[in-house]
Amino acid sequence: MKFTEKLSAAWRNNNSLLMVGLDPDINRFPEECRQSKTAIYDFCTGIVDATAPYACGFKPQIAYFASQRAEEQLAAICEYIKKNYPHLPIVLDSKRGDIGTTAEHYAKEAFERYRADAVTVNPYMGADSIEPYLAWEDKGVIILCRTSNHGGSDLQFATLEDGTPLYLHVARLVAEKWNRTGQCGLVVGATFPEEIAKVRQVIGPDMPLLIPGIGAQGGDVQNTVVAGCNALGEGVLINSSRAILYASAGTDWREAAAQMAINTRDEINEARHSLLLAPNNA
Repeated sequence: MKFTEKLSAAWRNNNSLLMVGLDPDINRFPEECRQSKTAIYDFCTGIVDATAPYACGFKPQIAYFASQRAEEQLAAICEYIKKNYPHLPIVLDSKRGDIGTTAEHYAKEAFERYRADAVTVNPYMGADSIEPYLAWEDKGVIILCRTSNHGGSDLQFATLEDGTPLYLHVARLVAEKWNRTGQCGLVVGATFPEEIAKVRQVIGPDMPLLIPGIGAQGGDVQNTVVAGCNALGEGVLINSSRAILYASAGTDWREAAAQMAINTRDEINEARHSLLLAPNNA
């Protein structure tokens, strides 16, 4: 099954646009997890089990694993998700960006080693750095466009000769030239809803947007949904990581994570419902 097909099914079957980010920080783990030699695996699979009914997928951030020499635990977590929740896509958040021959190995890392359904990549080095990922025609390639950090404006707001900001040039480039397999998506931060709306206008209704920045980063759910969703109330993967992962450091950490996921999903769905009822929705 192609990434976009799997994602669409997850949106509808779980009635959720919530993507749960897996950003493990042992210093914030509950005490019962810290003592284990497989602490990261135990914690992340516990979060997966607790939140899977309320999510449309999972987004492990590779740096959190690599910095702790936990790549094997990451591979095992991805295998766990594949085995127990095969209907939920895995987006490997690695933001890779390098020349073609190196990118081939990054693609193998994402799609063979970790068996991810999609990967985030950096477009700064141009088309030939993206090409190796596109060769995997059933996999998603989610390209950085307008990131949630304020420093992103340093480059992303730079303008071309015709006045187009760089982030919109990237959006148009992906939509018109790179998305030949229909498997591309874009990263656009919830902290910039006006830019989300501009990107959606450029790319049309079908391309998925991965939207980080709600929860701990302060992005507004209502504005995000209005700006990013298509007429079906779909089209976005709204990521929340720390607010869910560390909802509690006590013995109730699984239950707290589940409740936070439910609350976030419901808040998103309320906004979706309002959007679908709006008279100008088409």
